[in-house]
Amino acid sequence: YKSVLSLIVNKCFVIQCMELPSDQVLTFPKSSKRAKRGWVIPPFHVPENSRGPFPVKLVQIKSDYAKETQMQYSITGEGANEDPKGIFTVERLSGNLLVTQPLDREKKASYRLIAHATARDVSNIEEKPMEIVINVIDQNDNRPVFTQNPFNGHVHEAAGKGYEFMTVTATDADDPETNNGIVSYVIVSQEPQFPKPNMFDINILSGTIRVREPGMDREQWPRYTLLIVAADMEGEGLATTGTAVITVTDSNDNPPQFEQTLVMYIYHTVSIPENELGAIVTKLTVTDGDEVGSPAWSTKYRIISGDKGGFFSVSTGPSQLEGIITTVKPLDFEKTKQYVLSVVVENDDPFVGSLPTSTATVTVHVEDVNEPPEFNPKEKVIFKPEDSPVDTVLVTYTATDPDTGKSQKMTYKMWADDAGWLSVSPETGVIKVRNLMDRESAYVKDGKYRVIILAVDDATSPATGTGTLVIELENVNDNAPIINESNITICNRGSAPFLLSITDKDGPPFGAPFSVETQGETSKNWSTSMNDTSTGVFLQLKSTLEQGDYNVVLRVYDQHRLYQDSSIQATVCDCTGDQVLCAKNRLGGLPLSGVLGILGAISTLLLLVLLLLFLRRKSSTEKELLLPEDDVRDNIYYYDEEGGGEDDQDYDLSALHRGLDSRPEVFRNDVAPTFLSAPQYRKRPGNPEEIGTFIDDNLKAADNDSTAPPYDSLLVFDYEGGGSDGGSLSSLNSSSSGQDQDYDFLNEWGPRFKKLSDMFGGGED
Repeated sequence: YKSVLSLIVNKCFVIQCMELPSDQVLTFPKSSKRAKRGWVIPPFHVPENSRGPFPVKLVQIKSDYAKETQMQYSITGEGANEDPKGIFTVERLSGNLLVTQPLDREKKASYRLIAHATARDVSNIEEKPMEIVINVIDQNDNRPVFTQNPFNGHVHEAAGKGYEFMTVTATDADDPETNNGIVSYVIVSQEPQFPKPNMFDINILSGTIRVREPGMDREQWPRYTLLIVAADMEGEGLATTGTAVITVTDSNDNPPQFEQTLVMYIYHTVSIPENELGAIVTKLTVTDGDEVGSPAWSTKYRIISGDKGGFFSVSTGPSQLEGIITTVKPLDFEKTKQYVLSVVVENDDPFVGSLPTSTATVTVHVEDVNEPPEFNPKEKVIFKPEDSPVDTVLVTYTATDPDTGKSQKMTYKMWADDAGWLSVSPETGVIKVRNLMDRESAYVKDGKYRVIILAVDDATSPATGTGTLVIELENVNDNAPIINESNITICNRGSAPFLLSITDKDGPPFGAPFSVETQGETSKNWSTSMNDTSTGVFLQLKSTLEQGDYNVVLRVYDQHRLYQDSSIQATVCDCTGDQVLCAKNRLGGLPLSGVLGILGAISTLLLLVLLLLFLRRKSSTEKELLLPEDDVRDNIYYYDEEGGGEDDQDYDLSALHRGLDSRPEVFRNDVAPTFLSAPQYRKRPGNPEEIGTFIDDNLKAADNDSTAPPYDSLLVFDYEGGGSDGGSLSSLNSSSSGQDQDYDFLNEWGPRFKKLSDMFGGGED
């Protein structure tokens, strides 16, 4: 390998290039002008894989200064003092550039070195650094390698000539710009060799495999194996072998066929009841000769005639080889009694070429069933006032029987009438008011009351139809407004007006604006005024009241002057302003002055009782009561002192009943009667509104209970004979006792005793 470099520079290096190995030295011409010095050298090439012996001289580097003084040389860069280090060296005094080992282009294809020259003994003589580029020349030392082995590809059996379907690839580490690194491909064998030995071809440069001969048959030869050679140097160099496995895929060259016959037209006859939605009419099975599970084998179906109304659909079954016909709309026997459907079967993949399709004919007979009556409309809306009287005819709501070929009678029933307001005539369907309606009832939503009416035919298996009646209740003014607050607390001095809210169950125009009037005693101490919208009322004290509870009665009117009285329990506290604070100067709800008055009255009563006891004791000491000597009751211990014990009173009470054994009609008071039945007491009711009646009934039962102590009997201590002018004291009616007692004084005890005053004074039922 020879390379000659000739370079002329001003006072320049002379670089001599030699054949490797070679001792030839080439001297470069010199320039007559020495105004400019520098290193100038073009790239040069060194072949890889040299066998040596090493080191091998590549070139000698000299400086023009070498004639004047001794120069010393060095190199830096890739392959010198940088990785990979030590490949190139230079003799320090001679300037010979040496390579120390074989080069490998596949590891590194180029090196960049920097040459330096300086005077050995003179400090100011130095050449400018020069770059040397060494390119490694490629040799064909690497054979091609397939990127994988084997290669797998697929081609459908109906593919035509020239159809490309896969590519094989091999790589070569040598220089791709030379034949050393360019790979060529060739097919050397095919298995099986049917139907022809050369069914496939390969692109010599790209490795793309294509169909060369058509006529593949997956059912006979489902797979081919090709042996491929990849070589460099245009197929004449280093070579390697690889394998391509080709799988022939199915093409849709076998049309599906309906079973049961070999002819192309199949006939089915089925019956289906009317009105069934989603009912399976029939299942049509088919066969297909293509590959199982492939798109050329799986089937799909179409109804091509006989279903103008869209009552049927056909879908592919789970096995992929059956078509299932179902109803998507209810069939009506009275309209259409028979359908004749034509069904065609196809594959998911289109047919290869022109193939005949298989068709099935399905005759569907519709079976008549007893259908429920139908209301028209299904939901009927009427408008009626909520105060329609009982027995008012609201509407006639009837149904028709869709079974036109049958003569059937219908009966109407009320099904969902939650409030129990309506009734329906079984024969005519006339709907009347049974109980008064109320638009404000919880059963009414958005002013509408809904009921469901049933129509039942008289078939052997009766069918029932339903209709919905919606009554738009027209509002009337049947509810008076009320005040929402039932309890308030205010100060008795300087308090701001208290706003009370008002509601009216009736909607417009029977509600606001409202007006309010005070009633009875309320007018003396309280005043009212309406707010700006007349939907609330301000309540305010007119005078300073003592701390306590007061009943405020307000009469509230709607705009049509329908009114109702509302009672508010007002707690008045001894305070000022809106900071309500009730002082603890009350006892049991009474003012302190009232409590002191009651305590004074009780003290007076106690003094009177003590005085009476003292007078009685004094009178008993003045006159002693002597008992006859022959009295049979001498076994009774007698003493005139109160508070004595009973441990020394061992007496016989039977003596008190002397002569009563012959008087069975006289009751004893020390034993319970055994011949009288006990009264029956009511159990506590679940409805809180019945508590008052419950208490009254059980009170009367207790008053008339003669079996309870003291047994409500004669208190006889001795029999004095008959014919007494005095009346009997027996059977005192405790429930009627106290009728002559005057309880009016309870009215003076304040609001907390009002209920007690009403009960005993007759002011309230």
